Parts: sequence; C-alpha cells; structure tokens
Amino acid sequence: MTGYLALEELGVRSRQKGRRWRVQAALLTACLLTAVILALGVGAVRVPLPEMLSLLDPRAGHGLQDQAVRSIILELRLPRALMAATAGAALAIAGGTFQALLRNPMADPYVTGVSSGASLGAAVAIVLGLNFRFLGLGAIPLVSFCGALGTGLVVYHLARSGNSLPVLTLLLAGLAVGAVISAVVSLLTYLADQRLNQVIFWLMGGFSGASWAYVWASAPYFLLGVAAVALNVRELNCLSLGEESAGQLGVDVERAKLVLLAGGALLTATAVSSSGLIGFVGLIVPHLVRWFTGPDHRRLIPAAGLAGATLMVLADTVARTIIAPTELPVGLITALGGGPFFIYVLRNHRTMRTFVG
Repeated sequence: MTGYLALEELGVRSRQKGRRWRVQAALLTACLLTAVILALGVGAVRVPLPEMLSLLDPRAGHGLQDQAVRSIILELRLPRALMAATAGAALAIAGGTFQALLRNPMADPYVTGVSSGASLGAAVAIVLGLNFRFLGLGAIPLVSFCGALGTGLVVYHLARSGNSLPVLTLLLAGLAVGAVISAVVSLLTYLADQRLNQVIFWLMGGFSGASWAYVWASAPYFLLGVAAVALNVRELNCLSLGEESAGQLGVDVERAKLVLLAGGALLTATAVSSSGLIGFVGLIVPHLVRWFTGPDHRRLIPAAGLAGATLMVLADTVARTIIAPTELPVGLITALGGGPFFIYVLRNHRTMRTFVG
C-alpha cells in the first residue's frame, strides 16, 4: 500500500511539472510574439497594431502611403526581426549545450573558436572589398560562415585524440586557435584604412543588413543545429553529470559529444555569420531560464531558445530606436545589460548550485 501511494505521489508530481512547463512555454511564446509585434511597429515610422493588421491584410485596398508603410514592415522590419530571433535562439541553445557539455556555468557559444573564425572571414571580406553574391547573400556573411565552419573543423582535429574527444583539450584548442585568429583580425583591422568603421561595426554585432535572402539561407543550418541538440537532450542530461556517469547510464559518450558539439558549433556559426559578434546572450539566457525550468535540458533547451529569441529581438529594437536615426550595435546593448547580470551570477552561489543540481 505504501509503495502504491509513493508511485501515485510521483505521478501527481510529474503531472504538475508537465502542466507548469506548458504554462511556461506558453508564456515564453507569448513574450516572443509580443517582442516581434513591437519590433514591427516601432521605428522612424510608428505603426499601431490595428493599422498594422489592416496593412498586412492582402484583401484590403491600400493607397500609395499605405503601400510604402506595408513595404517597410514586410521587407525591412519583419526579416530583421526574424533574423534577430534566429540568432538569439541559436546563441542561447548553443550556450546551454556547451555549459552542460563542459560542465562549466561560465561557458558560452564562442568557446570552440567558431566566432573567431567567423570574425576572420568577415574581416577578410571587408578589407579585400569582396563584392560577390550567391543565392542572394553577400560576400561578408558567406565568407564569415565558411571561416566559422573551417575553424570548427581545425579545432576538432587538434583536440581529437584517437577515437576520443577530450572536452578539456577541445576547450584549450578552441582558446588557442581563437587567440591566434583574434590577433590576425586585429592586424586586418589595423590595415583596414577607410573600411575600419565597417569592420568595427560588424565585430560589435547588428542586423542592419537583414533581408529575406539571409532568413531563408540561414534557416536550414539553424534547423539542423537545433535538431542535433534536441535529439540528444537525454544524452546532454547524462553528460552534465560527467562522462563516466553518462557511460554507466548507457550513453555512447563520444558519439553524443561529437553530435552536440557539431550542433552547437553550427548554431553559433549561423548566428555569428549573419549578425556579427553579440555577447552575453548565450551566457546569461540559459541561467535565466534555469531558474524556473530547473536543470532538465528537455525543458531548458527549448525555453532558452524562446527566451534568447525574445531578448535579441528586444535588444535590436532598442539599438535601432534609442537614438534614431543613428543605429547602435546590438552587441553594445547586450553587453550593457549582460555585464551586470554576469557579475551577479559570479557572486550568487545559489545560481551555481542550481546549475549542478
């Protein structure tokens, strides 16, 4: 009888957790939709929600002025909001993945050196004045994406030892390769001459070059990276306890590490190649959502994606409107907000206990 009551109590708790997670997911989704609507309506041309809905109705007739406003919403603001949401979700999911995989609450999406490779590609494209297009994409995001993936492969081969991939060696290889590439980027920045401002603005991050071509081109890589992480959240839960414990629980440790690292690196490359370097999102968002989802990555990963997307859309909206018509780098906004939070996390020991518990 006692065992039956215990099992019933466990079932009740599980159902309560399920209901609480559904409420949390609904709230996060509502926050993201609200942020996107705000981004569509705010700017040099302010568009109230009722007017926006009427402009987006294809059955309604529109005058020349309405057509211009509709074009602003659909061709400028909507792809920009979608790019910001994609980049924010990608960085947050990659950050949560690397924090669990490395068992380090201070890990962020850039630990594998992928961001340095993306920076090198972008700096080369800008300094050399590359001006080709492929599938509607400009030279800077294309070369940046190639640089990110190339650096990820270099770090992987440097860290690999036989058939194993030691996580500590991977981290050190990422730091070493990233440091060398950062020095090269600094040299290119010094030699940039009249293109110096363009290099610096890209390195600080932003979405001023957003277009539907970028949205459609980055979508497959984003979805592939999300799938790699989402299909291995059980393995991620086990790996967060340590590789030895994960192996005892039946996890193919090396395969899981490879897939998760590849997924996180692909997400980071997708975000950085389209937006430049935007810090703190991949670091602070997993900590924020961990407070109410707990350490279970089956809930933490999707919650981090939704929260990261919301945060990035809001940061981009602030960056382009706070001193309009001048546009601030989005990385500056996230740093101003993320820096104090980072210090708080360092000082708050309860956050660390939540991470490991």
